[in-house]
Amino acid sequence: MSEGRINRPLIPTSTGDTAPVFHPEFGRFMLEATPGKPWGIGFKDLLDVERNMKWRCVTSASPEEVSRLTIVRRRKIAKEHMASSEFPITLTTFPRLGAKENSIVPYYPPSGDKLRSQFLPDEIANPHIRFPTLAANIRARRGRKVEINVPVFRDEKTPWPFKDPTVDYDLRNWPEDDDVRNGAAKDNHIYMDAMAFGMGSCCLQITFQAMNIGEGRKMYDQLSPLGPILLALTAATPIYKGFLADTDVRWNQISRAVDDRTPEELGEKVPSLCCECPLLKLTLRQPLKNDRWRIPKSRYASNSTYISQDARLRKEYLDPDLVIDEKLKQRLIEGGLDDRLATHFAHLFIRDPIVVFAEDLKELDLDKADHFENLQSTNWQHMRFKPPPQGSDIGWRVEFRPMEIQITDFENAAFSIFIVLITRAILSFDLNFYIPIPRTTENMETAHIRDAVNTQKFHFRKNPFPSRPVRVAGASGTSTPIPFSRPPTPVGRVEDEYEPMTINEVTNGKTSADGDGFPGLVPLVESYLNSVNVDVETRCELARYLALIQKRADGSLWTAAKWIRHFVQTHPDYKKDSVVDEGVAYDLVKAVERITRNEG
Repeated sequence: MSEGRINRPLIPTSTGDTAPVFHPEFGRFMLEATPGKPWGIGFKDLLDVERNMKWRCVTSASPEEVSRLTIVRRRKIAKEHMASSEFPITLTTFPRLGAKENSIVPYYPPSGDKLRSQFLPDEIANPHIRFPTLAANIRARRGRKVEINVPVFRDEKTPWPFKDPTVDYDLRNWPEDDDVRNGAAKDNHIYMDAMAFGMGSCCLQITFQAMNIGEGRKMYDQLSPLGPILLALTAATPIYKGFLADTDVRWNQISRAVDDRTPEELGEKVPSLCCECPLLKLTLRQPLKNDRWRIPKSRYASNSTYISQDARLRKEYLDPDLVIDEKLKQRLIEGGLDDRLATHFAHLFIRDPIVVFAEDLKELDLDKADHFENLQSTNWQHMRFKPPPQGSDIGWRVEFRPMEIQITDFENAAFSIFIVLITRAILSFDLNFYIPIPRTTENMETAHIRDAVNTQKFHFRKNPFPSRPVRVAGASGTSTPIPFSRPPTPVGRVEDEYEPMTINEVTNGKTSADGDGFPGLVPLVESYLNSVNVDVETRCELARYLALIQKRADGSLWTAAKWIRHFVQTHPDYKKDSVVDEGVAYDLVKAVERITRNEG
């Protein structure tokens, strides 16, 4: 898992000799790495990016260069602590995780006390007490194991209906083993039953530090509709448990892997007699007896709130099904929070804590924010608004979370840099990407569809510009003011403000019959770069990264998911039955290793 942190100032922070920091993650096979300190976003320093992107450490570098160099440096340091037969690669998931063979060394039997998984041993989880406790408490709160069903890809010889052949319906080690006998494993789906199948996934996350709380709230809102677009652009997860899936990204699998909602909170239906006659039955939702709310989303899900005080934020954009703790919201307002921010936290705090350390319950220390962070950090939404830590000089931060990790450092750097530049364009041009939250939720589902980047359309705002003229680059490369016909204040039907667009149209722009089409995210970035007078040499270097984004969007460069799927389907040992066997998986991982070595 790779995460970058970006400072707000345009003057880059010197990184010096600061080494990257490694953190424990859920899986013992995973490494989470972050820069040793945050960095800035200077432009001129980018000129040495490519020739410095080698398998070696450096003493100084530009911020975006550090984004790439830190990843490479991380690989070098990680490799130094590995056996000669081990190698650090950046895949979202191991393709045969949970496939029930002895490829995990050393071998441990599945069905342990913490995960109680048919497919994975408890030892797959990091031994830090937080991780197995998370898994056990989620299962305990649900009253059953987590239920992850991923549609299987139907190939020429895939048995149909497909019944996951790895499921053991006769296993009776734990009470939760009844789940599969009660229908947990769905036909035509790959079935998984443990937190490790979701939280064992890797991703690319970027954290930005805002100038102040207002800027942070604005960035949170404006980046939110971009989440599904970047999820589809970075798609890299077409295999689960040794089977080709009919989806391309990880998001929903993680969502289900940490879904601690009870049957009442899910509103599950149960048979009920409508009269004394046993033949007349109705299917009704379980009544709320022990829980307070029906909760429509897992605690790992797309955003459900907007929090900015932007006058352009219309009430029609808000989630009509938002669940909040009204009493908590009132307390927050009485404590000084405005309505939107109070609503945001009152929504996050409908969740129960799923890990509490005993020492934190002995006394309430008002100088610490441990209890707040406990709940905040286990609400895994695709954007996260992060208040300054207590007693720290760190400011208000926004975390962009949906992107999938890429196979190469160049790709990871390109997407990191692209998001950085998008934030600068948003702030410089006062861009408006607001769409109704339910449309973003729909877009997140659309991003899961196989090859969504080339085949699907996403709801996106037609006109991102404010009422005042913004200088946008014309075809000649010069900046010219664009006149705006739309009114400065939100009026009219919300449905008229957005329309379905392809990823290519969102990224590279579209031209409508009236000449008023969406300009495209990359052209907006290029206009921003023009406005800050970046020198030609630096622009040429940046263009290499932007070109990757453009070509990924127009389909001329494949997503990692498409490349992996093609690798499997053209492998001589693949039998066109959706099975990714040990030999195919080995060759796939070795191919990824070769790509990584050759790039370095």
